[in-house]
Amino acid sequence: MGQIEMFRNIVYVLLMIIFSGSLAMGETSTAADWFNRADGLWDGKKFIEVKEAMAYLDKAIEQQPNYANAYISRGMAYNQTGDYQRAIQDYNLALLFTNDENSLTKIFDKMGVAYANLGQYQRAINNFNHAISLKPDYADAYNNRGIVYFLQGDKKQCCNDAQKACELKNCELLSWARERGACP
Repeated sequence: MGQIEMFRNIVYVLLMIIFSGSLAMGETSTAADWFNRADGLWDGKKFIEVKEAMAYLDKAIEQQPNYANAYISRGMAYNQTGDYQRAIQDYNLALLFTNDENSLTKIFDKMGVAYANLGQYQRAINNFNHAISLKPDYADAYNNRGIVYFLQGDKKQCCNDAQKACELKNCELLSWARERGACP
């Protein structure tokens, strides 16, 4: 067993011990039920009832402490509320519990957003780069990285990413950058 796998197992056992109290209370909904309730509050861009979604995700994680998607979604909720440090913590926990390429891509992209919102632009770019290396056709990572380049004053890199994202059928950043005179 490698060190990473051993660390994952230790974290899992510790989280099971911490959260075992909620299971003893007779809760009948499963972790997936709680996750699905939170997912029902997602409109494609944000949670429409973020506090309610977070409560559902807390319960999902209490019942299944290695539920990577619950950590990802709760991280997105923390991003939405401006609690970027907690979002990053949840994304890092999610990294421990998934090997799925799509999930990893989403984690690195969303963690990049959190770092960008904290003004940690190089860390944000590193995360977007990692997302792109995992899935080169992930337009959101190009858009998000392009925004960071714009914030740093690098209009050329902003335009390059905006054009790449547009080639991938997401032209939001390109339109946005053109409105601000950053792209032709």
